[in-house]
Amino acid sequence: MLGRIMETIINIVFPVFGIVLTGYLAGRFGILGTAAASALNRFIFFIALPPLLFTFTARAPVAEVLNWPFIGVFLGGTVLTLAVALVAGRIFFGHTPAAAIVHGLAAVFANTVYMGIPLFMTAYGPGGTMPAIVASLCNLIVIGTVIAAIDVVSSDSVTIRKILCDTLMSFARNPLLMAALGGIAFSFAGFSIPKPAENYLDLLGAAAGPTALFAMGLSLFGQPLRADMHEVGWLVIAKLLIHPALVWLLAVYVFALDTGTMKAAVFLAALPSGALVYVVAQRFDILVARTSAAIVVSTAISVITVSTLLVWLFNG
Repeated sequence: MLGRIMETIINIVFPVFGIVLTGYLAGRFGILGTAAASALNRFIFFIALPPLLFTFTARAPVAEVLNWPFIGVFLGGTVLTLAVALVAGRIFFGHTPAAAIVHGLAAVFANTVYMGIPLFMTAYGPGGTMPAIVASLCNLIVIGTVIAAIDVVSSDSVTIRKILCDTLMSFARNPLLMAALGGIAFSFAGFSIPKPAENYLDLLGAAAGPTALFAMGLSLFGQPLRADMHEVGWLVIAKLLIHPALVWLLAVYVFALDTGTMKAAVFLAALPSGALVYVVAQRFDILVARTSAAIVVSTAISVITVSTLLVWLFNG
């Protein structure tokens, strides 16, 4: 048993967090310059990840991508945790409705894209990444809906039609969501990717995993921790403990998922807060320092929690 634990840590945890640390050290010593993190994040978001999501979903059976019990568990746990965080934000931290929504997003938006997909690729290879991809699509839908909700509570004159249009436009402008939906449509139609295009997309997609981890570490350097640490501590507990616990309850007692699928859902829910939370906070100028601190602290603590869960996931 001890041998399997050490093998998991050495073969999966060390390489993944080693790349994150490499990115952090590159930022610490100024190797790539101050604009590197932004450029790398744009490369990942617009160029590397869309081909990966398209090819993986295009090759997979539609039923594997649209795994409704898994989606129900992950989204259900996310919504329940968001509800708890919204109440906490309003009652215990005295936030406005818009600030409470950003507070809630920090408590539920797991880093399934930059950390989940590379972890599953490292552990299982390209064929085992589908749970992380499906969870990422759920997260993209959540963040699009949250942005629309902030617009609603921040405006005095918003119509239902405008809400729907803005939400749909937010989805349409997201290259990750569109790439995955395109792949699902491709698979549903029974098409196969031509070999030259497949090789091109595979080469681009192969850069997504390690570059995402490196950019994540690079982005963590210099992030301020000047915030209300009581609130940050609560957000970290909600993200790393409450969210996966609620997902586990749904997986076991409501949807009765098989053990492997249940573990994948819980693991993905237990990932730290993703960087897109900070992007949303900056866009609306709401809780910027606190969301930044929550991302940094939850990511640092996740070295321990994710390592523990990896052992449970792959050796249980």
